[in-house]
This record gives sequence, structure tokens and C-alpha cells, in this order.
Amino acid sequence: MKIIITGKNFEVTEALKEKINKKFGKLDRYFSPNTETHVTMSVAKSRHIFEVTVHLNGIVMRAEVENTDMYACIDKAVDILEGQVRKNKTRLEKKLHASAFKSEDFKYDAAVEEEHEFKVLRTKRFAVKPMTIEEAILQMNLLGHEFFMFSNAKSKEVNVVYRRKDGNYGLIEPEFI
Repeated sequence: MKIIITGKNFEVTEALKEKINKKFGKLDRYFSPNTETHVTMSVAKSRHIFEVTVHLNGIVMRAEVENTDMYACIDKAVDILEGQVRKNKTRLEKKLHASAFKSEDFKYDAAVEEEHEFKVLRTKRFAVKPMTIEEAILQMNLLGHEFFMFSNAKSKEVNVVYRRKDGNYGLIEPEFI
């Protein structure tokens, strides 16, 4: 696994680099050596934020951890990624067989437990009326939801607004490739 380490408002020490390489070595049994992993560490006041993104062909796995100790963040992020692999092993194998990505990019461990198929417990339908982003955020807040899907009045496409951890809002727009 290729690990690219960067720091924001933070000097990445050799000890941290060694810790990252050692902990992410645990994940080598799942990923091939040419799998690219981006690690970003930042510090804001007393908060240490550790973000990791693993790029496989067509698949992105991500973990973000916030703590007062960067070493604890690293441990937790590795646990999260390992959990994602375990939970989604069957689904990833199905994509592998469907040639969604090259087989040499992802290795599987037979000892890893699997999760059952997704179960849709409820389907909800609602009328989608064109609205501005501001109207969608207002509607989301009125409903007390963390996200809201709507038809963007300007672009005429379906968008999603969501509340971020920092209290701000995000917008998801479709991009067709």
C-alpha cells in the first residue's frame, strides 16, 4: 500500500510516520502494494483530526477521526477501515467478479467475517418540487433532518443538502461520467 502523508497546520514527525506505516501495515492483507492511500492530519486548537482515504479502482474507502491525541486517532481510523472491509467483503467480491476493478488491486482474507445483504426496511416517497439551495436547507432544518434531497431550481437536477459536523452545510450535485 502506498501511503501519502500530509499535515495541515501541523508538522508530521518521523514518529507519527512510523506509527502510520506500522498500523496501516495491518491492512496490507486486504490491499495490494499499488493501492493508494491519502492521510491528512490537522490540528485546530486542542482537536487532532486524522483523515484517511483509500483509493481502489472505482471504490473509495474513507475514515475521519477527531480526538485530543493523534496516536489515538490513527488507531481508531485503522479500526474503522478494517471494519468497512469486513462488513462489505461480500459486496466487494461481487464487484470484483463483475470486473468493477482489477483483481490484483484487492486481496481477501478468508478468515474475515462477512455481513449479510443490505435489507431495505422502509421505502419513503415524496413529491420533489424545484427549490433553491437556501429553501432546501430551511426545509431540512424545519424537518429536523441531517440531509434533504430536492430538485435544484437552477440546474433542474436532483441535489442533496446536508449538515456537516462543523455546523455548516454541504451540497451534493450529480456529475455524470
